[in-house]
Amino acid sequence: MPTPRSSVEDTGLPLPSPASPAPSASPVSSVSPVPPVSPVSPVSPVSDAPPTSAAPPSAAPPALDHQVLKALLGAWALAACSPAETAAVEDHLGGCGACAEEALRLREAVGLLHRPESLDLNPALRTRVLESCLDRRPPRIPVPSWAMPYDAETARLDALLQDIGGAEWHAPVRLRWFDGDEPTSRRTTVAGVIAHLLTVDGLVAVTLGLDDPLDTAADASGPAARTEACWRAAPFPPTRSVHGPWREQSHNLVRTAAFATDGGSGRLPVPYGDFELPLRDAMLDRAFETWVHAGDIADAVDYPYEPPAPRHLHAMIDLGARLLPSVLAARRQAGLTAPVREARHLTPAGAPGRSLRLEIEGLGGGEWLIPLDSPAAPASPDHEVAHVALDGVEFCQLTAGHIPPEEAAAGQLGDREAIRDVLFAAASLSRM
Repeated sequence: MPTPRSSVEDTGLPLPSPASPAPSASPVSSVSPVPPVSPVSPVSPVSDAPPTSAAPPSAAPPALDHQVLKALLGAWALAACSPAETAAVEDHLGGCGACAEEALRLREAVGLLHRPESLDLNPALRTRVLESCLDRRPPRIPVPSWAMPYDAETARLDALLQDIGGAEWHAPVRLRWFDGDEPTSRRTTVAGVIAHLLTVDGLVAVTLGLDDPLDTAADASGPAARTEACWRAAPFPPTRSVHGPWREQSHNLVRTAAFATDGGSGRLPVPYGDFELPLRDAMLDRAFETWVHAGDIADAVDYPYEPPAPRHLHAMIDLGARLLPSVLAARRQAGLTAPVREARHLTPAGAPGRSLRLEIEGLGGGEWLIPLDSPAAPASPDHEVAHVALDGVEFCQLTAGHIPPEEAAAGQLGDREAIRDVLFAAASLSRM
């Protein structure tokens, strides 16, 4: 920083002569910062002797020439200059048009080098902090491990919602999923997405004995029907007022999960209309949908959003892999899969049948053997006919209906029809 100039130099007042009564401090030998103001003391008589000249002020730092300042522009754009250099460069930019244009180009280039950072903490950090706290003081009634992903994802979405402005609650969002083999979508808003989550989470709430947020639930049992009923029942489009009920319900779901009547094992059946899931899988399903729709909201309001913690992502992938055999069987009955062309592919009930190896790479990775012929047929590596490799987040985007099956697999080996059947079955796991 430049050295402050003395107030004596600024006012030009003469210094007391040597004959004047001297203050207790030693004579001024160099310019120094002005000390704090002290109470005024009586003024000493002025001597007739000629005043002594003030000591010369300290020399200002030498001015940097144009070439030196131009060479500092790169460091200035990266905020790597010292305070004195920064002041010199910025003073120079006010009078040099060529350097000002170059500085603007460098600042824009630096902005391209830095990916926008999420304002949220790393998703795994919250889990680690909670584990550390619980290791020191275990809870009297712990939250079941199968409810933790939902707890984490609702907390992250809640932080996002508290960070957006009032107008952004009306930003357009397009919900996407697969219907059979065709992609479909529905237009809504950020507030409409939260109303959708509130309504479908209500399926779990009712199972746990909590209030149903949808008054017309009698004629709306599935997720899509409940959502449509919720949107129709509202006299006006949803607003940010839906945030409070959704947040309160998510807290109640986590709090009540530990008191489930099955002793916390998570086996209570949760009806989804034409199918049902045990409570532990239903909570994973709600965690997965919370993350997916939080990503939809983040895209709508231009907010960076990270995937879940790896252990939670792994549990979500595992749920999708476990549901694939039943979905394959349902699609086969509906005539949506490739026909089994050879009798040797038909195996007795309970005997190992054709299998596909699903390899998930990256976050939440692992390997799963998917039985292709029947959910009751155990998968076997000896009957492996195909191998598919995908990234973990990409697999979740596929099961959410956000990417087409033809573009999902990073690596494919073996029976092409079996691979196609599994990828389309994964996409058909999606719903509104």
